[in-house]
Amino acid sequence: MENHAYVIQVSGNGNLHDSINGRFLPAKMKIRKPKWNIKASEMSNKTFNPIRAIVDSMKIEPNPNKSMIRLSIGDPTVFGNLPTDEEVLHAMKEAIDSGKYNGYAPSIGYQSSREVVASYYTGPEAPLDAMDVILTSGCSQAIEMAIGVLCNPGDNILVPCPGFSLYKTLALSMGIDVKLYNLLPEESWEIDLKQLESLIDDKTSCIIINNPSNPCGSVFSKSHLQKILAVLVTHSCLFYSFYFIQVFPGSRYYPIAPLSTDVPILSCGGLAKRWLVPGWRLGWILIHDRKDLFGSEIREGLIRLSQRILGPCTIVQGALKDIINNPSQEFYSSTIHIMKSNADICYNSLSSVPGLRPVRPSGAMYLMVGIEMEHFPEFQSDVDFTERLVAEQSVFCLPATCFEYPNFFRIVVTVPEEMMVEACNRIQEFCQQHYEPYSNHIIQDIDCDK
Repeated sequence: MENHAYVIQVSGNGNLHDSINGRFLPAKMKIRKPKWNIKASEMSNKTFNPIRAIVDSMKIEPNPNKSMIRLSIGDPTVFGNLPTDEEVLHAMKEAIDSGKYNGYAPSIGYQSSREVVASYYTGPEAPLDAMDVILTSGCSQAIEMAIGVLCNPGDNILVPCPGFSLYKTLALSMGIDVKLYNLLPEESWEIDLKQLESLIDDKTSCIIINNPSNPCGSVFSKSHLQKILAVLVTHSCLFYSFYFIQVFPGSRYYPIAPLSTDVPILSCGGLAKRWLVPGWRLGWILIHDRKDLFGSEIREGLIRLSQRILGPCTIVQGALKDIINNPSQEFYSSTIHIMKSNADICYNSLSSVPGLRPVRPSGAMYLMVGIEMEHFPEFQSDVDFTERLVAEQSVFCLPATCFEYPNFFRIVVTVPEEMMVEACNRIQEFCQQHYEPYSNHIIQDIDCDK
C-alpha cells in the first residue's frame, strides 16, 4: 500500500475532509501518518576531523590572572604582525575596480591565471604550461580533488605521521583506507623509508609527501627526496603536497618534481601561507607527468571534479599575476625573518627545560616539542598536559595527539616576538612546577635497595 501525505481539515459536520481528493471520511477513521526516515549520508557519518574532536572536548579554561596566548592557530594573519604585501592588496583593488571579474570563470580557472601559476613554477627539468594547472578553492580543495581522482573506495593511501589531519579526514569520508608512515624526530622528521615501503601493497593508490611539513616545520634534503623517489619509482603514482615554500636561512627547499621523470606527481599548493592570505581561498594542482603515465584520464578526471563547485574566487584570479609577481623580496625576507627568529627563541628557550625535547624546524611556521611524560607523572597524556598548561599559564598549544603523534605538542611561530618570549617563559615555569626527576616506581625501587 502506498504511503501518501495528506492535508486534513475538519468539516462542520464532524467528519474529516481529505482536501486533496475532496472526499469525506468518517470521524472515527484512523489516519495513517507517514513515517519519516531521514538519515545523514554515509559520507557525512564518515567525516571526522581529529583536531576539532580533540580540541572541542578539551577543558580550555585559561588562568584569569594571565592574558591568553594562543600558539595553536595555523593562521599567520591572526595577530596582525604578518600583513601581506601592499602590492598584493593593490592588485586586488585593481581587479575589483576593473569590473572584469564579477562573473563565472571556467571551473579549472581562467586560462591567463593558470598561465601565471605555470610560469611561476616551471623549470627546465620540470616544465609546466597552463594545461598542467588546475586552480582550486584553496589548497584544501586541491588535496580533496587529488585524492578523489586517484583513489576508489577500498583503496588505501599512505600519509605521514605526524601529519596534517585533513588527509585522513578527506580519505575516510570517501571510503578510502589510511595507512600512517612514520616521521623520525631524531632525524629532523625524515621519513622512515623501510617502514614506508613495508606499507605499500596492491591497494595503495597514492602516497602523500608533505614538505615543508605541517606540523613538524621540517624541510627534506635533496638526498632524502631522492631516496623517497627510489622507493616509489616502481609504484603507480605519487601525490605530493607542499604547504608553502618558506624555508629558513641555512636550509634549502627542493621541489621533488625535477628530481625524477619516472614518478608522476600531483603537486598541491596555494596562496595562503606564502602570500599570507589564507582567507582568499585560491590553490592549485600542478600535474608533473613527463612520461605521460597519467595519460588523459587523470587530467580529464580533475576537470570533471573541478566542475562540482566551479572553481575559486574570480577576483583573486584576476589579480593573480600581480599577487604572485609583484611583491618585493623584502616582503618574503621579512616574513621568513620573523618566523625564524620566533622559532629560534622557542627552540633555544625550551631546549633548556627539563622534560621537554623541541625539534628544531627548518621552515614553514611550526615547531614540535616532545614531552618526556615519565617526568610528568601527574599527567595522563599530551592532551592532559596542554589542558593544564592553559589552566595555569594561559598558553594554548595543540597536543600532537591531534596529529596521531602522542607525547608531543605543536607551537605556531607566527606570533609577535614579545608574545613568543612570554609564552616560552610560562611554559618553562609550568614545567619547573610539575617536573619530577624520577617517577614514583623508580624511587620505590631505590628505597627497596636500602
